Amino acid sequence: MDTVQVKPTPAQAELKFISSSIGKKMLHAVTGLFMFVFVAGHMVGNLQIFISQDQLNTYAQALKDLPALTWSVRIVMLVCLVIHVWRGIQLYFENRFSRPIRYVVNTTVQAPLASRTMIFTGGGVFLYLVYHLLHFTFIVTNPQYANLHDTLGRHDVYSMVILGFQNGLISAVYFVALFCLCYHLTHAIPSLFQTLGLNNEKTEPKFKVLGWLVAIAIFVGYSVIPAAVLLQIIKLPEGVH
Repeated sequence: MDTVQVKPTPAQAELKFISSSIGKKMLHAVTGLFMFVFVAGHMVGNLQIFISQDQLNTYAQALKDLPALTWSVRIVMLVCLVIHVWRGIQLYFENRFSRPIRYVVNTTVQAPLASRTMIFTGGGVFLYLVYHLLHFTFIVTNPQYANLHDTLGRHDVYSMVILGFQNGLISAVYFVALFCLCYHLTHAIPSLFQTLGLNNEKTEPKFKVLGWLVAIAIFVGYSVIPAAVLLQIIKLPEGVH
C-alpha cells in the first residue's frame, strides 16, 4: 500500500525551518542585526553629551514623552536578546558536541579567537547590560540619580552620566564590557553576511575588514564619553555634586 504524503502546512514548514541548524543561525543573525542597529542608534544619542547639557536632556525628555515608542523598542530588543542568547547557547553546544570523538590534532586552532570566544564575550555583554539598565535606565543601583533635575525641571541625564563615569571602577567595567561587545562584533558581522549567503572567497576578506572597522567605530564612539569624563573634558554643571 502506498504511503500518503501529507504536505506540511506553512506554519509547520516555518517551524521546521526555524528548528533546523540554518534556521537557528538565520534567527541568531537577524536578531543580532536588530540589536546592532539599536546599539549604533543609542551611541549617536549618547554622543549628544558633547553638544551641551540642554541638548542631551532635550533628547532624553523627547524619548520620555514617547512612552509607546520607547517601550515598543524595549520589548522588541528584549525579545531579540532572549532569542539571540538562547540560539547562541544552542549553537555553541551543538557545535561543541557535534564531534564527540576528539581529533588528535585540534582543528580549532584554525578558527579565529573571536569565533571561539563568542559565547564568553556575549555573556560578558549580557551581564553588563543587566547592570547598565539597573544603573542608568531604571536607577536602581544609584537611586540618588532620580533627584537630578536641570533648570527646566527635566531629569538631568547629562549630570547623571558624568556622575556615573566619574567612578573609576564603573568606567573600567564599562571599558571591559565595551571591549567584549566590539570583539564580539569583529566575528559577528562577517558571520552575518555568511549566514545570509552573501559571502564568498572574494568578499570574505572585505567583510572581515568591515567587521573590524565597525567594531572600532563602536568602541571609540562609546568609550570617548567615559574617557572625556575621567579627563574632565566634560564636567558637571555648577551646583551639581
